[in-house]
Amino acid sequence: MPSEYRLILKHADQPGYTPDLACYLRHGGYEVLKKALALPPKELSDGKKISPQEQIRDEVLKSGLRGRGGAGFSCGLKWSFVDRKSGKPIYLICNADESEPGTFKDRQIIHKDPHQLLEGMILSCWANDVRLAYLYIRGEFVEGARILKRALDEARAKNLLGKNILGSGYDLEVWLHRGAGAYICGEETGLIESLEGKRAYPRIKPPYFPAVLGLYLCPTIVNNVETLCAVKHIVSMGGAEYAKLGTPNNTGTRIVSLSGHIKKPGYYEVEVGKVTLGELINDPNFGGGLRAGRQLKAVIPGGSSAKVFKAGEKFKLKRKGPDGQPAAVEVDLLDVPYDFDSLAQAGSMSGSGAIIVMDDSTDIVEALTNIAEFYAHESCGQCTPCREGSLWMSKALHRLTHGQGRRQDADYLLHIAKNIQGRTICAFGEACAWPVLSFVNKFKDEFEARGAADEARQSLVEVRPGPAPTGEMKIAANPGLR
Repeated sequence: MPSEYRLILKHADQPGYTPDLACYLRHGGYEVLKKALALPPKELSDGKKISPQEQIRDEVLKSGLRGRGGAGFSCGLKWSFVDRKSGKPIYLICNADESEPGTFKDRQIIHKDPHQLLEGMILSCWANDVRLAYLYIRGEFVEGARILKRALDEARAKNLLGKNILGSGYDLEVWLHRGAGAYICGEETGLIESLEGKRAYPRIKPPYFPAVLGLYLCPTIVNNVETLCAVKHIVSMGGAEYAKLGTPNNTGTRIVSLSGHIKKPGYYEVEVGKVTLGELINDPNFGGGLRAGRQLKAVIPGGSSAKVFKAGEKFKLKRKGPDGQPAAVEVDLLDVPYDFDSLAQAGSMSGSGAIIVMDDSTDIVEALTNIAEFYAHESCGQCTPCREGSLWMSKALHRLTHGQGRRQDADYLLHIAKNIQGRTICAFGEACAWPVLSFVNKFKDEFEARGAADEARQSLVEVRPGPAPTGEMKIAANPGLR
């Protein structure tokens, strides 16, 4: 029977575990940082030496850690792209702007174990020669910001931040920055623009890759809350040992946000790829199954921007055969392993790790209308296809849910969505287009039926032409009104 594997959330929900520094220290907090700061240079067989910072960067690369914020890009590879020869300062930003609908994992860490996040940040900063870092938190996380502020103050008081950390000669300052609550600030370059005090318009890549031209046009690393926490455990256990968790190319653990029409919504930490989508939904250790008397209708596997799966779908996934060669294997939706690669092969993504379950009581048209309204509201407006198209889609869906739809609205929605994806500076275009494309394509009959019913109803109430009203004759006979 599948079960949780708690690594990052090991202490978070234990009775008596509190977010203060004293509790964190009692549970071995900051011991990994102390060991890392005391690491000596490593001498290779050819006589060359590797600095302690390089050693940690190598371990993160060996671990296979992939970003937990949505894109799933290799963390070690991202760090390797940093321009270390420019002479400019290197910055690190923790992206705590958790705003993908259906996602509620990072806030658990912030509220329940903030010092684990700080330790992961400090280790990551030290490994990358960062002297100034920012913790960018979503504006609505009022209590989370207070908790992090207290944690930062506690860390400074214990010489875990500031000048000459723990007598190591390493200086680092971390500043907390509260955003104003905009979904676009979850995009790393939009976040950087916001941090600089500007409107959060994402930057064009190239040339503005953060690793080269990031904050203040200096080399910058942007990592998610969960990703930075994982760094602490990689340094503690070693990259190779961490890579044994999960599955090849999908290593470590992942915190999954599970919501919707299930008996046990919540957050669960699992080894990546060791549990299937069906197990997460139905197993008693996780979602516990659907509500009594209901059947599965659809699943969004990675937050509202991920393409939806329809119940009963089957997919061709690449798997190693007996001879070790890759072969296509047909897999039912509920048997798809929950990892980056399998979900991508199935045509969607694991995104922010948010699974939204919909049973047969769901009005699919209403569900998509809700999603589309969110994206129309959150578009930054920089790119015309996204600015205009997201609103057009929202208006068309509003018609369908207010008795004014048309049968051709289904094709109209697909047409707009296709003209948004791939035509915007950042991935927000895909974020608003993909739900529409997948919902309408997979449930087109429901959209067409809704539009056809509206057309039929409208045709019954049309005003038929009749004799001219008496009022019109009076107006024509009045010279003053000619």
